Amino acid sequence: MTRIEGTIETPHGLPGCVAAALEPDNLTLIRTYPIEGGVRAEIGGTRLRSIIASVDDYLMNLAIAEEICTCASRRGRGLE
Repeated sequence: MTRIEGTIETPHGLPGCVAAALEPDNLTLIRTYPIEGGVRAEIGGTRLRSIIASVDDYLMNLAIAEEICTCASRRGRGLE
């Protein structure tokens, strides 16, 4: 069976927060962790449809995590 692998790296001002928010999604196909200046997601599996669905879910969750971390940071600094 063919293995499909890939990486998604996105820049974030609060990579630790974003990665922590995505940690519950670290299942069999995707592993997310903070890197300097951003977040890296490593994707791997053998079924293309499963990978596509997982990446779609990941990107939606990534957008939400970024927004939550940004809002929480602003509140913590008294900006809202």
